[in-house]
Amino acid sequence: VVYEQEGVFIHSSCGKNDDQDSLIAGTLRVIEKENEVVVDWRPLDETLDASNILCAGKDSSSVVEWTQAPKEKCSRGVDRPSSYEAEWDMVTTVSFKKKPHSNGDTTAHANGESKWSFLFSLSDLKSVKQNKEGMGWSYLVFCLKDDVKLPALHFHHGDSKLLIKCLEKHVVLNESRHDKRILLVNTQNKSLSQSFENLFDEPSYGLLQKFKRDPYTVTMGRFSKVTNYIFDSFRSSDPANQRRPPSEMAEILSNFTGIHISCLCVFQIDLGKQPDVSRREPVSTEEWAKNMDSEGRILNVDYIKRLIFKGGLCHTLRKEVWKFLLGYFPWTSTKEERANLQKRRTDEYFRMKLQWKSVSEEQEKRNSRLRDYRSLIEKDVNRTDRTNKFYEGEDNPGLILLHDILMTYCMYDFDLGYVQGMSDLLSPLLYVMENEVDAFWCFVSYMDQMHQNFEEQMLGMKTQLIQLSTLLRLLDSGFCSYLESQDSGYLYFCFRWLLIRFKREFSFQDILRLWEVMWTELPCQNFHLLLCCAILESEKQQIMEKHYDFNEILKHINELSMKIDVEYILCKAEAISMQMMNCKELPQAVSEILGIESSSVTPDSDTGEDESGAELSCPTSLYQSMSTPVIAANGTRDSTQQMPEIQSLTPA
Repeated sequence: VVYEQEGVFIHSSCGKNDDQDSLIAGTLRVIEKENEVVVDWRPLDETLDASNILCAGKDSSSVVEWTQAPKEKCSRGVDRPSSYEAEWDMVTTVSFKKKPHSNGDTTAHANGESKWSFLFSLSDLKSVKQNKEGMGWSYLVFCLKDDVKLPALHFHHGDSKLLIKCLEKHVVLNESRHDKRILLVNTQNKSLSQSFENLFDEPSYGLLQKFKRDPYTVTMGRFSKVTNYIFDSFRSSDPANQRRPPSEMAEILSNFTGIHISCLCVFQIDLGKQPDVSRREPVSTEEWAKNMDSEGRILNVDYIKRLIFKGGLCHTLRKEVWKFLLGYFPWTSTKEERANLQKRRTDEYFRMKLQWKSVSEEQEKRNSRLRDYRSLIEKDVNRTDRTNKFYEGEDNPGLILLHDILMTYCMYDFDLGYVQGMSDLLSPLLYVMENEVDAFWCFVSYMDQMHQNFEEQMLGMKTQLIQLSTLLRLLDSGFCSYLESQDSGYLYFCFRWLLIRFKREFSFQDILRLWEVMWTELPCQNFHLLLCCAILESEKQQIMEKHYDFNEILKHINELSMKIDVEYILCKAEAISMQMMNCKELPQAVSEILGIESSSVTPDSDTGEDESGAELSCPTSLYQSMSTPVIAANGTRDSTQQMPEIQSLTPA
């Protein structure tokens, strides 16, 4: 029940002196059902009597009728007088006849009293007439289709404004040009409404109400299936619509539905062919040293980031450069400033470490959260990258450091503490840094980026799955439709990829390369989502040709672990980013995900400049001034490095 008002009267003169009305007090409700919204009025003293309910609905020709429910067809509801479900069961059995309704009809009962009840669906509402009585209260009259008018409702205790506000959440009401007292239900864009009804056998507003209540589920599921149909229907309804660009169409549809659905236009965009992309050799120590002044400042940060994005780093540089990429070291700092920062951070780290080290067993017995954190950390550390020489064997010092850093992080962020998967993020950092303090502060910086993934509400994961769905649908709506047909449209099989940034999908050495490329934040934000798209697009043919179902899709994706060529996927993801950024009509929703400005300026394919000569912040500019020889991606490869089976991370 989304609206309820007592003291709403019907004035009836039946059986009374013509000069004086009989007042029938009642309660007015607006009830939100699964597929529709209804308005329900009934007298305060009325029990459920099937013989006295007047019902409005649709017959086979979609004409609204208003008639008294036959007793024999409504009897099954009488046994449950207090249940709204009983009333709805009864209403669905009513047969409707074309019968003009005369306002003022009553149902006579043995006790001589007149009892009125009615309910109708908002899909049958045509208009609402508002007025003021001379005594000060307001009243309104509902007019249904075929000009069927219901008894006037008088609001003796308060006015009808709250009711109108409630109705406006579900239908669009416009003031009549001829009579300002009349609010007309907006029935334009019938083709859009009919598209929903034809596809789902339910009124469009029912689907839209579901969308408003749970946009994530509906967007990722059924709602997305009708988008192409909506555009076709809407365009065919008006010749002017056929000339409108997708972005304008989306705005019109958004105004009609009251929901921001600009993402709909992604289904009509032609992205063109993906460009060929190649990668270069890793950044060498010589290249890094040349870009540093005598005091240790980085001379051209953007240039270095572009080099790292295109080729990664040689391993000897990672210990130093990762600190910059993760934000532990400021790019503008000198060697002396970085040394002083490390001293301060070392003192801070060991103060936090001492906090949990000094907790006695008796104290820990009274601190359940710390006890739970320790228990979970010990379990996860003992199964993290144990095939890597850095962590293999019993009593390995690397495992002890993993444990101590994660426990110290619980002191740093006690609200979050430790969540499964965090050890996977720390392991490569400790492996590269070979230093407890540096690894901790790099981990802190990485967790600043990943924090929402591990929060209890998992808002970060939900957001990323929605964004991934939007990007994937822009690339290939047919593949998305296939996944939805197999109940895989939610893309939950990508959960582990996003949660720990592909840590268990690539070999240990490949993940070092992948992460450092992603940390450059080039060529756009959320590049990791384009990596997901690249992997899925690579596997699309096999999934669709072999008609994989839900379980087979999940099994296939999980079995990709350690079999994905990192260089090939990086090339493909970069090509997708260029494809999208060069699109003249990139949907606003996609632009926001990738963090780029929608613009009609298309970069010159050779120079990466607009007509004014200014360099653009698009992928084209990444490839300028790179004289180092490139290594072309050579497709997939056979992995020779096998890993033991690791338990999949799944949503809690």
